[in-house]
Amino acid sequence: MRIVYNNIIPFRGFTAMMLFGVIFARKSAKPLSARTLNHEAIHAAQARECGGYVFFYLKYLMQCIRYGYRNCPFEREAYDNEDNMHYLELRVKS
Repeated sequence: MRIVYNNIIPFRGFTAMMLFGVIFARKSAKPLSARTLNHEAIHAAQARECGGYVFFYLKYLMQCIRYGYRNCPFEREAYDNEDNMHYLELRVKS
């Protein structure tokens, strides 16, 4: 995935976010850790499973409204597995 370092996206308090297959990261986080890259790669896999980025973001937004950011199932999966660098190889579609 392409990485764009800047001071605007993501908002302060966040290190990186994946938007339409591109990782936007705070300049202060350069270079991104393998853990953060893995977290964002998990989101990319989730988006593919949802049938594309638009469907992923709609579902993501609904989940965040219902459960809150940290308890959103998409974020739970990414946070719970960001340290496992082999997770995406072993991951079974849910």
